[in-house]
Parts: sequence; structure tokens; C-alpha cells
Amino acid sequence: MLAEWTIELAADDPKLEIPWASEDGQLRYFDLKHRPELLLEIPEACEYPQLAEFLSWANEGDSRLETAKCDAWVSREMNVEDEVFGEPCKFSSYVDLLLPPISRRAFAENEKFVQDLVRMLRHAPEMSSAVELIVRGCVDRREAGEPHECFYVTFCVRGYGEDEQQARKRWAITLKLVQNAITQLFSSRPRL
Repeated sequence: MLAEWTIELAADDPKLEIPWASEDGQLRYFDLKHRPELLLEIPEACEYPQLAEFLSWANEGDSRLETAKCDAWVSREMNVEDEVFGEPCKFSSYVDLLLPPISRRAFAENEKFVQDLVRMLRHAPEMSSAVELIVRGCVDRREAGEPHECFYVTFCVRGYGEDEQQARKRWAITLKLVQNAITQLFSSRPRL
């Protein structure tokens, strides 16, 4: 497994606004932390049980995380970063993760989270898969009063294979490995 992290905080880099909605209103933010039943409203969660399981786990009441956005797809278009795996198919997903309210407002907490998680994942077994964690800026408008600036982590997973079935299987294994690594990482840290 390839595991990397980056920072994207330049003025022209993506910035998430919560709550969000697509221009046509078809896609929007669901507060799964406080309304877990809304998981059934997310098409990708209905189509991919492993993604639904991850979203449910990340938004559990006692979880230190919450999610803001996700997507999943299959592709046979490979770019330079994909060529190292030598496979013709990839299954990809991303989930935008938010740390606890106090931590999400501190860049250093988000940076430490991605660095520590990548360090742990680099000890995972070799597999045709990749994890990329990106710290980005966020504007949270959910609380009454003024919106506040914070940070979020885009968590990307790609599984590669000869066909969609093999790529999806490797993606699912990698998604579970990351979930286990986050659980281990948080169990070794005090709650904020």
C-alpha cells in the first residue's frame, strides 16, 4: 500500500463549506453524526456497503470523527501515479473527515493526524492500493452566529486490479485497514 499526505491551503485550492449542496440540489450535506438514519440518503453508501460501514463507524456517537462528503467510482483511466501498480483498473473513493470541534480549528492537530496515520499505514502489508490524506480549509456555517474557519481532511483510497472486482476488493481491504489504523491512533491519544 502506498500512503501519502499533503497540504492544500493555497487561495485557489478547494475549500469545503458546511453545509453544502450541489447547484442542482440533488446532492447535499447530511449530518450523519446527529442523524445516522440519513445514511440511506447517500447513493454511494447504498451502492457500496463497505463505504456505508465506514461512514457509519466514523459518525458513531462516541467517534472522534464526523464526515462531510464522499464519493466512489471505478475507472480504467490511469495517470502517472497509478502506473506504478501496473493494473488496468482502479476503484476509488474519498471521504471528507472532520476532527473534533476543538481539533478541527487547529492546523497542527490536522497535520499531526495525517502524518501519524500515514506513518502507521506505511507498515501495512504490500497491496495494489493507495491512500492519500489531504489537509484543506473549511468554513463551518452549522452553528448559530458567525461561520468559523477550520480544517478538514480529504481521505482518498484507491484499489487497483485486473478488473473492477479485484480493484474493488483491494479498495475495501484498504478502507478497513485505514479504519483500524484510525481506531488504534485515537486509542493512544487523550480525548479533546
